Amino acid sequence: MQNDQFTIGRRRTLRWLLAGSAMGLVPFPVLIKTAAAMGRLGYEPEMKRVRGDVRLNGKPAQVGTPVNYGDIVETGTPAMAVLVLGKSVFLVRDNTRLELPAAPAESLAEKAGQVVNLTRGKVLTVLRQSRARFVTPTAVAGIRGTGLYLEAEQDRTYVCLCYGKASLESTVTGDTLETVKTRHHESPRYIYRQTQADGQLIAKAPVINHTDMELTMLESMVGRRPPFAGDEGHY
Repeated sequence: MQNDQFTIGRRRTLRWLLAGSAMGLVPFPVLIKTAAAMGRLGYEPEMKRVRGDVRLNGKPAQVGTPVNYGDIVETGTPAMAVLVLGKSVFLVRDNTRLELPAAPAESLAEKAGQVVNLTRGKVLTVLRQSRARFVTPTAVAGIRGTGLYLEAEQDRTYVCLCYGKASLESTVTGDTLETVKTRHHESPRYIYRQTQADGQLIAKAPVINHTDMELTMLESMVGRRPPFAGDEGHY
């Protein structure tokens, strides 16, 4: 009974810290230090942070709502959600539709990996050391053990491999456009539905709309640190 009460209290405290950090009320270093001292922020497959209109399989979601493989997450405007599934964490921004993978990686072919569908919107994710394929209307990012930020539109996808390795493909042609390996946002790309003036479907892009602080927070929720931790020149 005491252990159960301790667990419940710890989870409530960590949720409060997450909410406070997101609103600027709790300094981020305090969040990380406290999370480390208390063990972990995550692992339970559930919604960790909800703001605005967030729906799970069409029903309103709140902090603590369980999350399962194959669930569909949708956010309104303005809205956002942070959720844990396995040892992967997703930060879902506003006006987004995200279909989570249908099964744990262990039950899928290692070569193919988990499939995550981003129909529209923006998502920042950190994944454990397993394969996954993020599919948008114009691009497929085949990744492994990665920090990844995506913005999906009907005619263009923004992809920033924050760290890790990825194969970037066109959903239109099926061709592999580029293979990138990064440690700290070195190779953000736009992937288009139609070829551009230079005849290419892929182009270099700037680093936009996601930060190292967010990546560090997400990794800390499952007891990890990003590979750039301790480096200078953070975004």
